[in-house]
Amino acid sequence: MSFRRNLTFITLPLVLAGCTSSAQYLQQMEPEAISEAQRRGAFEMDCPSATASLLSSNTMQPVVRAFALSGPQRAVYNVGVEGCGKRTTYVVICPDNGDNTCFDGGSRTEIQQD
Repeated sequence: MSFRRNLTFITLPLVLAGCTSSAQYLQQMEPEAISEAQRRGAFEMDCPSATASLLSSNTMQPVVRAFALSGPQRAVYNVGVEGCGKRTTYVVICPDNGDNTCFDGGSRTEIQQD
């Protein structure tokens, strides 16, 4: 009986952690996504004072949605970075896989300000 109780205490938090809604996950990962874009923009524009702001966000469902083969949903953020006379946009992707990490997508547009 003790084994079942221990198993319940171990698995219940894992199950509940997987019940985060899309809106909650978007809100939870937003600061990390903005920070990731700001670091990349500051480096690429050679501008330590660059600032980042959220332009838009949404979620992407996995392409394959079979029970055993389903991948994690992803939060996708479009973030604008501005500084030192330059502006650029980044797509930052945060997979909902439990790591709480984000990575920069390859899409970027740079605009020189006059």
